[in-house]
Amino acid sequence: MDLSIELAAKASGFRRSLPSGVLAALAHLVRAMNCYYSNLIEGHDTHPIDIERALKNDYSKDKTRRNLQLEAKAHIAVQEWIDSGGISGREATKDAACEIHRRFCELLPEELLWVEDRDTGQRIRVEPGTLRDRDVTVGRHVPVSPGAVPRFMQRYEEVFSGLGKAEAILAAAAMHHRLVWIHPFLDGNGRVARLMSHAQFLSLLGTGGVWSVARGLARSVTRYRELLANCDLPRRNDLDGRGNLSEEALADFTRYFLETCLDQASFMEGLMQPDRLRARLLVWAEEEARLGKLPQRAGQLLEAVLYRGELPRGEVSAVLGIPERSARRVTSELLQQGVFESRSTRAPLRLAFPAALASRWMPGLFPEKTE
Repeated sequence: MDLSIELAAKASGFRRSLPSGVLAALAHLVRAMNCYYSNLIEGHDTHPIDIERALKNDYSKDKTRRNLQLEAKAHIAVQEWIDSGGISGREATKDAACEIHRRFCELLPEELLWVEDRDTGQRIRVEPGTLRDRDVTVGRHVPVSPGAVPRFMQRYEEVFSGLGKAEAILAAAAMHHRLVWIHPFLDGNGRVARLMSHAQFLSLLGTGGVWSVARGLARSVTRYRELLANCDLPRRNDLDGRGNLSEEALADFTRYFLETCLDQASFMEGLMQPDRLRARLLVWAEEEARLGKLPQRAGQLLEAVLYRGELPRGEVSAVLGIPERSARRVTSELLQQGVFESRSTRAPLRLAFPAALASRWMPGLFPEKTE
C-alpha cells in the first residue's frame, strides 16, 4: 500500500511538472518506447528509429523487418487509441481486452497471424478479438480450458471493475497476472495485458502516457517471467492465502510490479529535469551549428519552446532578436530536422522528441541503433 501511495504521488507530480506541449511530444515518443520494449519481451526487436520510420510509411525492403515494423505500427495505433480515451471507464473488462486484441491483430500482416501447435505442428490462424477455442500450453502453465475462458473473463471483470482507486492501484499487478494466467487469446496475450496495465495507470494515476512499465519489465525480463510464473504455483500451506494459488507469490509479484512502475516514473522524471534537458538540447544544437547543420540561434529557439511548451510563430523574430526572414529560416531548419512539430503553417511551434535524437537528448531511454 505504501508503494501504491508513493507511485500515485510520483506520477501525479511528474505529469503536472510538464508543459502541455512537452507532455504531448513526450507521450508520442513513449508510445514508440513502450511498443519497442513490449515487443522485445516477446522476442521481436524493432528499434524505435525503425518504428518512427514505419509511422512515416518508410519500410524496410526485408520482408521480416517490414512485418515487424507493421507490428510495431499496429501496437502504437492501439496505444494512441487508448491514450485518447478508447477504453476509458472500462479498463478492467472483457470487452476492453477483446477490443484491444481485435484492433491490434486487424492491423498485423497476415504472416504474423499464424501460430503453430507445439504438439501437432498444425498452423492455426489467430482470429482478432476472438477468445481461444482450443487448449494451449505456455511453458509449464496450462491455462483454463477454452470452454471456461468466458466464465473466467466474466469473473475477472466482476472482481476488478468495482474497486476503488487505492485498491485498483494495488490490484494492477494481480490484474496483469490474472489476464495472462487465463490466456484468453491464442496469441498476443502478453501485449494485451501490458496495454491493459498501461490503460489502468493512465486512468488511475493520470500518467499522461509519459512513462511505461514495459521498459522496466523488459530490462528485468527474467525476473518478470519468474515472478509471474511463480504466481501460478499452488499455495504452499494454510497461511498462504485461501485460494488455489499462492498469495505469497502474488504479493512478491505485486511488490516487484509497483517498484518497477515507481522506478520508471522516477527515471523519466530525471530525464525531463528542465535544467538537465536544457543543457543536453543546447549542447546538441551548438554541435550541429558548428557543423553547419543548424543556424547559430537554433539553441536559443529550442530553449524558448522548451520552457513555454509552445511558441506562436509570430513571436520567433522577437525571441531571437533577428529579422522575420531570418527567423523563418531558423524555424524551417528545426522543423525539417523533426525537432519541432506544428499542426499547420500558422500553428504554434511545439517541441518534438524524434527517436533518432533520443540517445543525445534522453540518454538511456532505449539502446542506440547499431546499424
